[in-house]
Amino acid sequence: MTVPATALDLGRSAFAEHRWSDAFDCFAEADTEGGLPAQDLEQMASTALLLGRSTEGVDILCRAYDEYLVLGDVPSAARCAAWLVLYLSESGEQARSSGWMARARRLLDDVDGPTQAEGFLLIPPALGALYGGDPAAAHELFTQVLDIGQRVQDRDLVALGRLGLGTSRLSLGFPQEGLQLLDEVMVAVTAGEISAIPSGIIYCAVIGSCRLAMDVRRAQEWTAALDHWCGGRPDMVMFSGQCQSHRAELFILHGAWDEALAAARIARDRASRGDPDAAYGGWYQEAEVFRLRGDLEQAEQAYLQAGRTGYEPLPGLALLRLAQHKAPQAQTLLRRALSVADPANRCRLLPALVEAELAVGDIAAARAAADELSRPIHPGSLTLERALGAQSEAAVLLAEGNPSAALAEARKAWRLWYGLESPYDAARCRVMAGRACAAMHDKDSAAMEFEAAKADFADMGAALALSEVAGLSMDAAGERHGPLTARELEVLRLVAAGSPNKVIAKKLYLSEKTVARHVSNILTKIGVSSRVAATTYAYEHGLIT
Repeated sequence: MTVPATALDLGRSAFAEHRWSDAFDCFAEADTEGGLPAQDLEQMASTALLLGRSTEGVDILCRAYDEYLVLGDVPSAARCAAWLVLYLSESGEQARSSGWMARARRLLDDVDGPTQAEGFLLIPPALGALYGGDPAAAHELFTQVLDIGQRVQDRDLVALGRLGLGTSRLSLGFPQEGLQLLDEVMVAVTAGEISAIPSGIIYCAVIGSCRLAMDVRRAQEWTAALDHWCGGRPDMVMFSGQCQSHRAELFILHGAWDEALAAARIARDRASRGDPDAAYGGWYQEAEVFRLRGDLEQAEQAYLQAGRTGYEPLPGLALLRLAQHKAPQAQTLLRRALSVADPANRCRLLPALVEAELAVGDIAAARAAADELSRPIHPGSLTLERALGAQSEAAVLLAEGNPSAALAEARKAWRLWYGLESPYDAARCRVMAGRACAAMHDKDSAAMEFEAAKADFADMGAALALSEVAGLSMDAAGERHGPLTARELEVLRLVAAGSPNKVIAKKLYLSEKTVARHVSNILTKIGVSSRVAATTYAYEHGLIT
């Protein structure tokens, strides 16, 4: 005779299979029927937190703490208290977090030898040192976390200790050592050796560190792994929004801005449903898309929302100020941020500072920033680091009046961005190459570079960049067409003559679909919304012969 499974059995099974909603419902049913053992209360608390039900999760974990004390299991009670310290601190409830910290330490006074809780309690001050500008102190504390984890044979604690050490090494200016530590942590996570909540913490932190270290390849690899991990837990809210914000950043890099905007908005939705750490990334990446598309008002609002999460939206906000012709403000923002930035964050901010210094006319300051950005670059440096260095160097060389050297650097940067499959930055390098050619009176080469850049900007809908290159663009005869290619000028003239797409296609030996694309690009480039307005633009700018 088969004994029917109880709600508790079903809850434990669902938890092991990562079916968080089913696990929570079954645990809740078992709790109603006769209460839950302390270990199952811990698992129920984890499911609630993973589902974005943070208040319930914290309350249930408090119950597990009480149950362990009743059983006389002080180390397990202290472990629950330590996790409460971490959850409450992360959610901004510092007073409650401090209270649980004091309670956990009092319990540990009566425990001989190292415990899991002792290691977990070192993590909040270690994080405080790391993000407070003292990575050396953080490194020391995370070394202790790792040591305790190894002594008590707790895989979660060992992984979190190595995560902290890797991140600290990055902040101290040792990227290769840091990234190797993070790779080692990720081996344990992807092998399924680490429990759910520490796994999510590690995924998101490692991807963030890869971004900070400018390691696009690693960021892409681990973001894909995180996406797969989240996909296997479809009802999970915690960490899922952060996954979407990381995906949005990669979409932006690769010029897929519609997809980036969609991912950023999913991130914001998940933030409101229980993944609060996704809020900044969701708003920041949305602001980046708006800025790149030239919608500066919406970008302003999105950066403002990102800033309300407690993190300064840089370098994006400074680049917005440049687009708004507020170069001194951009310069001030970046100089202040750099005055307190660690080595990794300096590399992230320096390219924008080069642009700001050039915009205000301080070529010497721009040169200093470009030199600092290039200083750590060597043959083994990461591609993104070398691309940013070459791009900044080209911009400064142009300002210094050395177009020949600028052209070489711009083309080097273009090759690097092209290899990274980043069409927007690659197109910006073509604009610089065109400016260098024009400065050397090579009009044909300049026109070729500008036309190529315009085509890429148009494909992405980069209205702001199109506007900037418009005044530089020329056809083979040296006549200015504003932002339009020679073929687009032909189409515009036929539109102005009242020809429908079918007639234009026949006259130019094109398909109607190609003509429709040209018309759409024309409207985007000249900033109008109708064929009538395009006709008016053509007459006003002397494009009708």
